[in-house]
Amino acid sequence: MGRLLGVHQSTVHRWEQEGYVPRRHYTKVRETVAATGKAWNDAWFTTVPPPASDETRSRSDARDVQIARQDWRKRLIVGITGASGTIYGLRLLQACRDLGLETHLCLSRAAELTMAYELELKPAELKALAHKSYPPADIGAAIASGSFRTRGMVIAPCSIRTMAEIATGTTSTALTRAADVVLKEQRKLILMLRETPLHAGHLENLLRLARMGAIIAPPVPAFYIKPKSVEALVDHAIGRVLDLLDVDNDLPHRWREGEG
Repeated sequence: MGRLLGVHQSTVHRWEQEGYVPRRHYTKVRETVAATGKAWNDAWFTTVPPPASDETRSRSDARDVQIARQDWRKRLIVGITGASGTIYGLRLLQACRDLGLETHLCLSRAAELTMAYELELKPAELKALAHKSYPPADIGAAIASGSFRTRGMVIAPCSIRTMAEIATGTTSTALTRAADVVLKEQRKLILMLRETPLHAGHLENLLRLARMGAIIAPPVPAFYIKPKSVEALVDHAIGRVLDLLDVDNDLPHRWREGEG
């Protein structure tokens, strides 16, 4: 199958596990098998993506045109992994929408499980906050290319596994590939790492990432702001991340700002 599609067999195995195959490859299979006169059923391989209706395709095309015209300085990639703290990713998407930023979302499969447990939120509800979202296996997405200009990328929260993949260049998903591209293009990559305690291997990977230009920004609670709620702590953390991207916002508490 891999030889037929012009991809490595390991890629085929990943498609089988994830239940997602890019439509262009299904088309190639159909055409190749049809040329031999043999029967073919998409279900023999894995789940085929449902065909898009004319109305859905029209809306998608219009959205892509709008994205193409957007100022790249207002374009941000948001990654959400399976680490605890999906509220950070949710609040970041909400804040970006309020600030007029165009967001491109990479949501891992583990993140969907964590999100359902922590926020009782469906993936479709979260994806609706982004201008565009990408399946984990879509490594041919626009965000996987350096020619697609962005302001940078924030992974909120960032799991240890995702951090390690980026640090070692193991870009097996759209999320980690996008992060790798941001680093190689010398744009800002911010990792809101959610893990403790950390062993030597974790710290070595973090050091490697810092040397490559990534910004390690764990969402450490700022109790000096005297928060009245969890939401206040989350807002402050997201505001500080937006500060790192040089995006003006009023989410964080500014220490002694405005004093004479």
